This record gives sequence, C-alpha cells and structure tokens, in this order.
Amino acid sequence: MSKKLFPETKYNFNIQQFIQHAIAEDIGNGDHTSLACIPSNKRGRAQLIVKENAIIAGVELANSIFKQVDKTLKVTTLIKDGTPVKKGDIVLRVEGKSHSILLAERLVLNCMQRMSGIASKTNIYTQLCKGTKAKVIDTRKTTPTIRGLEKWAVLIGGGTNHRIGLYDMILIKDNHIDYTGGIQSAIEAATNYLKVKKKKLSIEIEARNIKEVKEILATGKINRIMLDNFSYADTKKAVALINGKYEIESSGGITEKTIRKYALCGVDYISIGALTHHIKSVDLSLKAY
Repeated sequence: MSKKLFPETKYNFNIQQFIQHAIAEDIGNGDHTSLACIPSNKRGRAQLIVKENAIIAGVELANSIFKQVDKTLKVTTLIKDGTPVKKGDIVLRVEGKSHSILLAERLVLNCMQRMSGIASKTNIYTQLCKGTKAKVIDTRKTTPTIRGLEKWAVLIGGGTNHRIGLYDMILIKDNHIDYTGGIQSAIEAATNYLKVKKKKLSIEIEARNIKEVKEILATGKINRIMLDNFSYADTKKAVALINGKYEIESSGGITEKTIRKYALCGVDYISIGALTHHIKSVDLSLKAY
C-alpha cells in the first residue's frame, strides 16, 4: 500500500521546503539543551516504537527528514508505509550524530503521528466500503500548508484524493449556484469559462435535493454530481435518476455508522472531511537504545 512522494508540480507541495521551514521553526538560534548536555561528536542510535495499533504512515517522509537534517545519518526501515502495526512494533532505526537525531526527533514524530492517524481513519472507512464500488475520498478540509502530507496519508490508508485545491477541477457548490443565479447559469458559466481559457478541467456540481438533481440532468455538461446531505432513500432515487450518466458522490456528515449504507446505494465516491480535520494522532515514540 506504500505510496511514493507526491509529484510536487501537481500537488503544489515542496517536501524539502517544508522540512527546511519546520526545522528552522523548531531550532531557532540553537538546540541549547543538546548543545549543553551532549558533546558535538557523540554518536547514538534510536528506534521508532509503535505504542498502539494503527496503519503506519510517514515512513518515507521520516527518511527524508533524517537525511535533510544530516545526510550522514543511517536509517534502516523495518516497516513500510501502509502496513498495519501493533503496540511494540519497531518501524525504523536511525544511527549517527546524537545532536542530529535529537534535532529530527520531534519533527519526525509530529508528522508520522498525524499521518498515521489519518491513514488509520481512512483505512477504517475504506474497509467499511469493501465489496461495493464506492471509493472513499478526502476534501479540502485540511491543515493549511501541510495539505500535501495529509492527502498523502489518505492515499497510504487506502483512500483516494479528491481535488487537491481550487485549481485542479471545477466544483460548483451551493454558494456558487446561489451567487450565479441557479444551476443552469452556473454550469453554463463554468463551461464557457473553460472554453475561453482553453482549460480541460472536470466539472462537479452539488445537488441539495432531488429537484436539483433533475435540473442538473436537464442541463448536462458536467462530469460528477455531489449529493449533499441526502438521506439513504433520496440517494437511491438520485442514483436511479442519474443511471450511470455521470459519476456520483455522496457527501455531508457521513460517519463510520452510516458509510456502508451510502456505499450500498450505488454511489461512486463518498467524501469524508473527517479524514483530515477530525482525527486522533497515533502514539509513537523515538527512543535511544
């Protein structure tokens, strides 16, 4: 299940720059505790220990962090991204200058704990959809400046990325519809914009009820319909009305208790904002040995 680093030009996220800024934020004018307590030439080793069951994520990122802090650090990966882990498992070991290990420690843990929490939550939702065609997708409800890490973690957990930002697809939501003057006006404006700008972007539009689904179908010219806060019954009606003509996404307040019922309605995607904005970080530690 391990995923490679995001192509930076597509995901608008620079891993090396992120690490550089994160280290600068933490170290300030020096790690005075390490400078005071530990000789600069002291060498050490540490291992990353799992303290609760989870899906591990951020291992590749941790390797990048260690190497950017100090290219002489030797990192041995024992467990890859996307692997189920249990309390007591050792994910990786690192060896080299003690100052460098301590400088990287908290950044590695902060990233891996959050990413593992997202991957673990995503994995729960994807398992609940097993046997259906529904794919679990994320949203833009992410932490500013680290969206790339959070969406990477969704992939590691078995989910699928929705749009990355405002730039890679057109998503006409309720406010767009109301500001534009209606569904038909919004769709026509979007298609004309793409034509004038000579852009090839998918168009998704939100429907708030069955009446709006019918309006969208009458207008056409879109790729996906989002059913926002639909009941199971209305979701089934909408799926029957759309009849495979467009992709269908269910969205809005879907939980672990309800996701399978929505998946069984026959939708193609289920978007879950909670994958990235309402998660519990996984308990990990980096200990000298």
